[in-house]
Amino acid sequence: MLWAYRTTLETITGESPFSLCFGSEAMIPMEIGVHSPKVVHFNETNNEEGWRNLLDLAEEPRDKTAIRVAAYQQRVSRYYNKRVNPRPLREGDLVLHNAAIADPTGTRGKLAPNWEGPYKVKKVL
Repeated sequence: MLWAYRTTLETITGESPFSLCFGSEAMIPMEIGVHSPKVVHFNETNNEEGWRNLLDLAEEPRDKTAIRVAAYQQRVSRYYNKRVNPRPLREGDLVLHNAAIADPTGTRGKLAPNWEGPYKVKKVL
């Protein structure tokens, strides 16, 4: 299962985690035993030269992937923010405070409340 995850193309990046890390496609063990075209046409001298060329171009796929991830995050953000109704706070409103923000060390227990309050808004900045 782990091998399948590392070698499968991701929707967001368009690349496999293996290829982003090592700069080439992974071969499954079955390809070596069956003598796939990759194995049959393997030439060690061309492979060395190809690896040197890949080292020069290694940053390009990572940059393209970073751009694709940023574009994906923007699409997700737009989709989420379409459904958000902004509500301006006024003096005297009662609000709850996120307890995880109040205690960022994470020393709170699993059964501790997620919210603190209610607090009254004194002044809107």
